[in-house]
Amino acid sequence: MRNKVMITAAMVAAGALSALPALAYDGQTCKAPGNCWEPKPGFPEKVAGSKYDPKHDPKEVGKQAESVKLMEERNRKRIENAKKTGKFEYDVSKISAN
Repeated sequence: MRNKVMITAAMVAAGALSALPALAYDGQTCKAPGNCWEPKPGFPEKVAGSKYDPKHDPKEVGKQAESVKLMEERNRKRIENAKKTGKFEYDVSKISAN
C-alpha cells in the first residue's frame, strides 16, 4: 500500500514539474483585439533580419507558386470532365481535349 502512495505522489510531482514551463508564457498580452501574438522569451520581436530569419530564396518560392498554379489547372480539367461525363478521372492525360 505504501508503494502505491509513493508512486502516486511521484507521478503528481512529475506532472506539476512538467506544467511549470507553461506558466511562464501565457500568450495573454494583446496589443489589439485579436492580436495576441508575442515572442517567446529569448526571441526577438521581429524575425526579419534576425538570426531566426529563414531568408527564403525567391526562386524557390516562385517554383512553389508555379506548381500550385499547374495543380489548380489540372484540378479544373478534372472537374470539367467529371461534370461532362459524370465520372471522375484522376489521370489528366486520359481526359480528351474536347
